[in-house]
Amino acid sequence: MTLNDAVAKRVSNLLRERGMKQYGLEKKSGIQHGSLQCIMKGKNKTVTISTIYMLARGFDMSHVEFLNDPIFFDDDLEIE
Repeated sequence: MTLNDAVAKRVSNLLRERGMKQYGLEKKSGIQHGSLQCIMKGKNKTVTISTIYMLARGFDMSHVEFLNDPIFFDDDLEIE
């Protein structure tokens, strides 16, 4: 799994857990619709740290909380 795939899965899980829609996340985080779509559909090859910060802000959490998930601790995670 790539880092982008892991971020997309984390976002999907958080959206579901918090009962949020992608549109609400886009508004709270400041991430443009097209950019988030590319992440969620796996069209993005890299995710920047600024994007992680923005996603975390959209979920009212720190970047550390966002990244503190078992999905990011997988030894097979591909970092491109």
